[in-house]
Amino acid sequence: MAAIGYAKLMEFPASVTGHSDVAGYGEVATGKPDFWIHAGTPNKPPVHIAFRVETRAAVDAFYKAALAAGGRDNGQPGLRPHYHPDYYGGFVLDLDGHNIEAVCHCSN
Repeated sequence: MAAIGYAKLMEFPASVTGHSDVAGYGEVATGKPDFWIHAGTPNKPPVHIAFRVETRAAVDAFYKAALAAGGRDNGQPGLRPHYHPDYYGGFVLDLDGHNIEAVCHCSN
């Protein structure tokens, strides 16, 4: 997440939420969490989550960092013109098998 400017910004235990431990991630620059996860059993079937980033270099950095952290390749960074001409995405499977993507919609 750090490769795309995200960090854990908030965390609440089950004693506060009433159901489970939760963590909120978001862009460090804004200080506002916009992606929340909670403790529990991995979702089946796995889900696809995409994070929009501002540059293709950020997609590349995300992909490289995710593989270094134990993720598995699910589509190297590159153009996906069947979505639109500037769609540049990289895909990894996380440790629970979820498809995690970083995508840039710009031509840079």
